[in-house]
Parts: sequence; C-alpha cells; structure tokens
Amino acid sequence: MGKQRKTSWESSAKWYDQTVKEKGHYYHEKVILPKLLPLLELDKTRDPSVLDLACGQGVFARSLPPKVTYAGVDISTSLIASAKKRGKNQNHQFFVGDLNKKLPLKKRDFSHAFIILALQNLENPEIAIQSAFAHLREKGKFLIVLNHPCFRIPRQTHWGFDEGKKCQYRRIDHYLSPLKIPIKTHPGKEKSEETWSFHRSLSFYTKCLREAGFVLLEMEEWVSDKKSTGSRAAMENRARKEIPLFLTLVAEKS
Repeated sequence: MGKQRKTSWESSAKWYDQTVKEKGHYYHEKVILPKLLPLLELDKTRDPSVLDLACGQGVFARSLPPKVTYAGVDISTSLIASAKKRGKNQNHQFFVGDLNKKLPLKKRDFSHAFIILALQNLENPEIAIQSAFAHLREKGKFLIVLNHPCFRIPRQTHWGFDEGKKCQYRRIDHYLSPLKIPIKTHPGKEKSEETWSFHRSLSFYTKCLREAGFVLLEMEEWVSDKKSTGSRAAMENRARKEIPLFLTLVAEKS
C-alpha cells in the first residue's frame, strides 16, 4: 500500500455526527448492534474492556453495558469532541489518534477490540489490525464489521432485474484488484465533502489477520431487515435475504 493520505473525515465530521446521532443510523440500530453485542459475550468475560478503533462520535460506546471499560480512538478531533460531549459514562475514554501510527494508549490488555464499518476507509488497514493485536490480552477477541467486500463495492456492484426469471440479482464488475474510491457525503449537491473507500478482497483481510498473529474464528454475513412494497416486492425481498450487506470477522489473539 502507498503512503497514507490526509484523512477526509475531519471535513465530514459534522455530516457524520448528524447522520449517526445518539443511537446510530438505521443499520446500526436494526442490524449491526443487535448482532454485534451477542458476539462480544461480555457477560462471559473476566474484567471486560473494549477498544473501539475509528470510534467516530462513540455510538458503540453508548450501546455497551455501563460497567464495561471502554476506550475509543479516532483521527477526527471534531468526532472525538462529539463523543466526549455525548458520553456520560466515567468508564469511557476517548482519544484522538491516527490508526496508522502508535496509539495514544498505555493499556495493552483489552479483552475485546473492534473496528466497525471503518476498516474500508483506511488506506493501510494492516496497521490498524496490528495495533488491535498489540493492545489485546492473550485470547482477546477482535471483531471487524465491513460493508461486504464481495457484494458492496462502490461503483462496481449494482442491482439488476431479470424479468424472465422474475428475480433481482447483484452484478459485480470488479472484485480482486484493490481500488480507491471517492465517496460524496452529499451526492445531490454540486459541492460536497468526500471520504474515501478502499476496496480489497476478502482474502486480503484474512491474510492481514494471519500476519498480525490472529486466528480467524468465524465469519458472519448480515442481511438487511427492510421490506419492499410494490410490483417487484417479492423479487426485492428475496434478494435482500440472499445477498448480505455486511461481513463480520471474529478473530482471536493467538
């Protein structure tokens, strides 16, 4: 991977904070949090503590049990300021930090680390994965939630309809080669802030985990819970159940 470019998230911080708000956007509330929290198994963990990489304005901190020790790190000073303002738990701390460098944390025995819908925004994700390994205790768990790298590639995957077979399908134009893709935060506006999405294959992520020292325990694929209406509802609802939005990797520090 090349040299790390300047982050785009500080200029988009206000938009992101207004989008996520207190409880998260729709998929935070309806899909990701309800499925992620049981995977953590915090109630079965001795002295549970969570490291949230690319924490944004702290939406996941606000979903955790109150007694869990938590540290969130993000490169955006505005998002960290919002996280501190929204946060009311004395067990929670937030830090400004670049995931491509040494983290501003002394604690190296977290029981869990996660990075949720953010690894694909990092130009050098392998460094963030290595940092998670460095700050976890032995047998600590690392969870990654991604926009599914097979089916949700900006500009390279699309919905289509096969009227003959009466089905909706997912078209994939590009997969194995890495991509850097600009994402407009306000697509309808003439001038809009941009963030970046970096596409990599699933094998890239599993290789990064292995090289960092992690053992991959399991993968889960999560679908949308939305329902369509109208003439194509049956096709859309079937496709929605079959083609996942998110991929979750669960790894353990070996």
